[in-house]
Amino acid sequence: MISQQNKDVEIQSLFSQENTSDTMSFFHRYNRLMSYYRCAIMEIETKFNVLNEEFSLRFDRNPINSIKTRLKKPISIKEKLEKSGLPVTLTSIEENMHDVAGVRVVCSFEKDVYMLANALLKQDDIKLVRMKDYIENPKPNGYRSLHLIVEVPIFLAKEKKIMKVEIQLRTIAMDSWASLEHQLRYKKDFEFTEDMANELLACANLSRDLDFRMDELRKLVQIDDSEESL
Repeated sequence: MISQQNKDVEIQSLFSQENTSDTMSFFHRYNRLMSYYRCAIMEIETKFNVLNEEFSLRFDRNPINSIKTRLKKPISIKEKLEKSGLPVTLTSIEENMHDVAGVRVVCSFEKDVYMLANALLKQDDIKLVRMKDYIENPKPNGYRSLHLIVEVPIFLAKEKKIMKVEIQLRTIAMDSWASLEHQLRYKKDFEFTEDMANELLACANLSRDLDFRMDELRKLVQIDDSEESL
């Protein structure tokens, strides 16, 4: 088990561009910033849980299958900043990174993805920074998901902070494909071939067909929870 002291040394070495002459001050600022992102994650997760509860009462079903959250690891933060040619500092994280805090919402049907996204973005304390629709426009490898970057306020004892959170909304089929694709593509000490990429793309197309068929079944059992009925 890695001790907290060793973790602190590792983090400090990653942020070598930061003025770390006052070590305690640096760790205090780093931990405070990460706590802000954790609070932002909790805010977004709560909002989705509330929406899920509301839709459950109105339509007798839960559109959300699961919610997963994550805080980007220090090494991943450093690598992304360096890849973008940006300074590896705490200020640079706040100003340039949008995905330190992440929330993934896995939905039952494709329609639920857009219903939940629209409901969230209508809330007056949520500001949309950027949206990328990889469902209507999948990535070349077949990846599908709706990505939102939003700003959400967190209320502290003496101040309010506006924090950015990356939200991914996808169906169960999309999530299963993405999880397995990541395991296969980034397996260590293994060459990922073009044939494998083509097979994964074929699987992605099957996943899209599955979502379409499940949506047709939804219509047959008359699950109608469109926004117009809210």
